[in-house]
Amino acid sequence: MTPDELVAAAIAAAEDGMAGGELPIGAVVETGGSIIATAFTQDQTQQRRLIHADLVAMISADRQLGLGPRPHPVRLAVNLEPCLMCLGAAMALKVDEIYYGLESPADGGTRLAASWPAHPDLPWYRPPRMTGGIRRSEVRDQFRRYCQTAPDSGFRRWSHTLARLPDPGAPC
Repeated sequence: MTPDELVAAAIAAAEDGMAGGELPIGAVVETGGSIIATAFTQDQTQQRRLIHADLVAMISADRQLGLGPRPHPVRLAVNLEPCLMCLGAAMALKVDEIYYGLESPADGGTRLAASWPAHPDLPWYRPPRMTGGIRRSEVRDQFRRYCQTAPDSGFRRWSHTLARLPDPGAPC
């Protein structure tokens, strides 16, 4: 599957979550050409904070992958840049690549991943390659639509900021 197809699947998962009153954040995990896990953020449904789409999808994938050798790379696609917690989980799961649509300036892990120091004691514990901006305008539109219907909250205010991110290279 292409990165574009994977992010499209994550966007579709986010739509499912948004239809149920959740933040529009979705994720998929793919290996060997097949999506093996799909999830959306479930903070509202489960009334818990650590139910991020990418984390839920990776936990499901981890159950399927186990500890044995992997014949194919593992790739994570999320419509929103993974936070630091989810980046750490991706490192522990040994995700090879992450694709995402929209950057998250307040909590995104890409900048940290770019400067992560390698350590000889854990050579496998390293950030995956990360590529953002895939279907970016579609994801911004999801956050715009969420802001139109969501109750006033910190999530809505944060989403409003994401929906208003400028286009890269656009004049100020």
